[in-house]
Amino acid sequence: MLVVSHLHSDTGRVRQPSIQSWGQPTTAGSAVLVIPGGRARSCEPASRANLAYQRMVPFARDLSRTVPAVWLLRYRYRGWNEPDRDPVRDARWALARLRERHPGARVALVGHSMGARTALRIADDPAVTAVCALAPWIEPGEPVDQLRGRAVLLAHGDVDRWTDPRASYRYAVRAKQATATTCRFVVHDSGHTMLRRRADWSGLVRRFVRGAFDPTATDALIAEAMTAPAPHGLSVALPRGTR
Repeated sequence: MLVVSHLHSDTGRVRQPSIQSWGQPTTAGSAVLVIPGGRARSCEPASRANLAYQRMVPFARDLSRTVPAVWLLRYRYRGWNEPDRDPVRDARWALARLRERHPGARVALVGHSMGARTALRIADDPAVTAVCALAPWIEPGEPVDQLRGRAVLLAHGDVDRWTDPRASYRYAVRAKQATATTCRFVVHDSGHTMLRRRADWSGLVRRFVRGAFDPTATDALIAEAMTAPAPHGLSVALPRGTR
């Protein structure tokens, strides 16, 4: 039975992040934290009604069909807000709550845009085994050392006008030096919102997460991209009909 629940921080501060979860309420051995996009700067309160949040709901629902615990983070604020990096704080809060709810669970992170940047930043959490970064917002000098030992998949639409596919490629080259299990896919004819070829985006995420938790279920296309030496495996065209 699918159970959808909500979890809020109880520290008493005015603004707190929250979690919407899918899955069984019992302890799970594997879990996914889904992290939505946002803005460079904004102290506007984040809401589940925001398009950035709603964009990730179908991904969470889809993953919940095969992963026992899926959590979708709602930030306190909509912005990254350097130097505070509010979404990083919120995502680390979510990971701490997830570890409490599911001790020992292996965690895969799935983020979009600012959420992808956040996911990559918090990959150093000991529970994290895999990171899926969709249309990631990448700035010069983004760290990569925290990715060591993780499986990392980046995917970018080639007509994205909000985040730069070239920046994610350069990041992937550096990430590959930190962790050999890095790959990157190009989703042709798709932009930042992932509306075009949505089923292909979802299929790629599902295949990656399934393989991250069960090596016997590793997708052949992803495995080939992961094992290819750089720069091969970092600009792989995602086939149409990826389900």
